[in-house]
This record gives sequence, C-alpha cells and structure tokens, in this order.
Amino acid sequence: MYPILRVAVIGGSGFVGSYVAEKLSEASFETTIATRNPEHTRREPLLVLPKVLLATADVHDDASLESLVGTHNAVISMAGILHGSRSAFETVHVRLVERIIAACKKTGVRRLVHISALGAAPDAPSDYQQTKGIAEQRIAESGLDWTILRPSVVFGAGDNFLNMFARLLKAAPFMPLAGADTRMQPVWANDVAQAVANVLPDPATFGMKLDLAGPRVYTLRELVEYVGRLTGHERSIIAVPPSVAMLQAGLMEVMPGPTLMSRDNVRSLSVDNVSEAPFPTEVLGFSPTPLEAVAPHYLADDEYNHRLNLYRSTVRR
Repeated sequence: MYPILRVAVIGGSGFVGSYVAEKLSEASFETTIATRNPEHTRREPLLVLPKVLLATADVHDDASLESLVGTHNAVISMAGILHGSRSAFETVHVRLVERIIAACKKTGVRRLVHISALGAAPDAPSDYQQTKGIAEQRIAESGLDWTILRPSVVFGAGDNFLNMFARLLKAAPFMPLAGADTRMQPVWANDVAQAVANVLPDPATFGMKLDLAGPRVYTLRELVEYVGRLTGHERSIIAVPPSVAMLQAGLMEVMPGPTLMSRDNVRSLSVDNVSEAPFPTEVLGFSPTPLEAVAPHYLADDEYNHRLNLYRSTVRR
C-alpha cells in the first residue's frame, strides 16, 4: 500500500465532502479540509470527526495552496460548481486543477485523487461537462500518481438532487420537467466516499479512471415519480421540450435566490448520464448501494412522521 498519512481535501466542505471526510476519518487518515470560511462550516458534522481539521485557505492563491499541500502527502481534488458562466466553470474546474497539479509538483506530493463526473469530456454538450473533461486531461498529463473517479449524479441525505424535487413536488400542482427521458445511474454519496478512501493508498489504481454509477438505470421522469411516491406528493409530470426548457432555465437564472436549473444544466440533460462499464467492484472491494435502500430513510421520514402524528391524535380522541 502507498504510505498515505496526511491528506489535503480541496473542495470538501460541501455535501459529498462530508461523506468523504467521514470515510477518511474511519480509515485513520489525518485529513485537512480547505475552506475559505470556517465559520460557514462550523455547523457541519465535520468538526466532530477524529483526525479531521478545517483549515482556512484560499485555494485560488498559489502561495496559500502550496502552503496547504506541502504539509500533506496526498491531495483529494473535488471542487466543483453546477451553475455559472463559462469563465466560472473554467476557474473552478480547470484553473484550480492546474494550480493543484503545480502545487503538488512544487512541494513533492505525488498522490492525487480527483473526483470528476460521469460524462465529462471536452466535446460534451455543456460547459460543466466540457471543463470537467479538460481537467481530466490535465491530470492525465501531469505525471503524478493520479486516480480519477467519475460519479453519476450523487444522492444521499442532504443532497441537492432528490431533495430539490421533493421540495418542488410539495409546492407545485404539477411538474414541468426538462430532460424527462434522460437516463442516469444515481450513486450513493457514501459509496463515492468509500471509493475515495479505498483507492487513496492503493498503487494499483494509479492512472485509472473509474466510473462510479449505481446498480440501476432510471429516466429522470422515473426518479421524480419515485420521489413523489416516497414523500406522498405524487404529481403529473409534463415533459418540457428543449426549446421551452432553455427559456425556462434562462428565467430561473435571473430569479432571486439559488438557481435551481440553468441553461447549462439543460444542455447536460441532452445526453444520458450512464456508464458503459460495470461498477469497478473488483478494484474497490464493494458493490454499489441501490437507491431504494437509502432514499426512503431521508425522503419518506417527514411524511411517515406526519402520518404517525395524525394516527396518534386520532387514537387520543
């Protein structure tokens, strides 16, 4: 096994990062998660994990990044954005990766694990996928001991995928849906994190690109219908043609509050997000977890508790 002791995680203070931190802690790695704003992350469960430290660092500044990387012997690169301009995507997905590679070389850190995305390619339809694909090229050409993990859409407690549809279904009388027939293989965040922890010290995974996709293919329509059944908010789903979806997304981009859907997201939905390769069980040592084994625990609880309270109130009458 590769002698990994101290790991710097860049882009790890969000949803998937919390799962990664937990798995690294379980594996007894000393882990530093870079964040610009520790105050924002103070409410997260990261702070109670053994051997996990939140460190203030501006990873877009070369000196700050080198200072962070230089005190570790492995780096996990997982910074990413879902919405923004082409320039914003290039800054986070490409320029930052280039900075990480340069910092690793300058400080002598050889091991790099990068979380990319299924469907990433320089000629893909969306800026998100294209810039993720360019980053993969940069890493493959780096000369470092790299492994690239390419998850499909990631689900789990706290996700912005199934939870988003749960909120929309609760509020809307019907669901207009872009990319309703797009096929995807959702993968559990815990499985992505376990993959990171397993490949990190394994030299057999150097130079590998591994697709992380769940055991079942769904259309987006099927996933939204499933969320509706779990939450008790089943709605009619109306497939929105691409031209209308682009107009709808353009309006969402300028509305106040977080962007739920962008035109770049619509472009991503123009192609299926499935893997032609089977899940790399032999390499990782485990099989992917079915969506149905996890989603009810964080999507159906509120509805279940609501029904239970109604039952209790009826019994007391």
